[in-house]
Amino acid sequence: MKGGDENIIVVKKVHKHGGHHGGAWKVAYADFVTAMMALFIVLWILGQDEEVIKSVAGYFKDPVGFSEKMKAISVLDGMMELPTDAATDALDKIKQREQEVEKLNAMKDSIISSLSANGEFANLMDQMKMEIVNEGLRIEMMESNDNVFFEIGTSQLRPEAQKLLREIGKNLTVIPNKLIIEGHTDSRPYSNDGNGYTNFELSTDRANSARRVILSGGLEFGRVDEVRGYADTRLLDKKDPFNLVNRRISIIIKFATEMPK
Repeated sequence: MKGGDENIIVVKKVHKHGGHHGGAWKVAYADFVTAMMALFIVLWILGQDEEVIKSVAGYFKDPVGFSEKMKAISVLDGMMELPTDAATDALDKIKQREQEVEKLNAMKDSIISSLSANGEFANLMDQMKMEIVNEGLRIEMMESNDNVFFEIGTSQLRPEAQKLLREIGKNLTVIPNKLIIEGHTDSRPYSNDGNGYTNFELSTDRANSARRVILSGGLEFGRVDEVRGYADTRLLDKKDPFNLVNRRISIIIKFATEMPK
């Protein structure tokens, strides 16, 4: 050492890890797991139907375009259903149906309001029933001990029933939906004197009478899509088949869109 300088020697120790402490096995294991996952995916795809296989192939051909078309993925009974054009159409129809339900509920409120505002119909409101069913909005006019809509054993509408049907018809002019008109009877057998005229004919004739009066309220002729006569095959009061509520006229405002099957 000269001039007070010191030589400093630094010794570095290198710790070597051998055996199972190395990291190379982790890379190999990750590769193995990835390969197995890819194998299972391929086996799953091969087990699906042709439509699913085409959908998966479409994704790999154009991932961006396929993703933009994707609307929903649902899992049903452990199987994944990939979205298709048919699924997109089905979703659109469901949305349209929801909008139609809102419109028909608004129509129901409008009819109730219109009838309630007219004092002539005050004693008939308890005989009216309106509800959304599978086909659309059903409006039912049910007979009671106090009020009947037809002359006994005939298809002749009473004056108060004609006024009620015309008022309903006026309300229906603001929407384009098609109509179904149904006739129903109770289980009292029709006295036909052997001429073959039964409750089926009577219920159909009553539905036709209602159709003519409804059209006179301003509806176009083509609005009525069907006229049905059910006799006593669809009773409201099944416990009492002779109950007058079973004698009724039903008006169905049909949904414009069909639900996907």
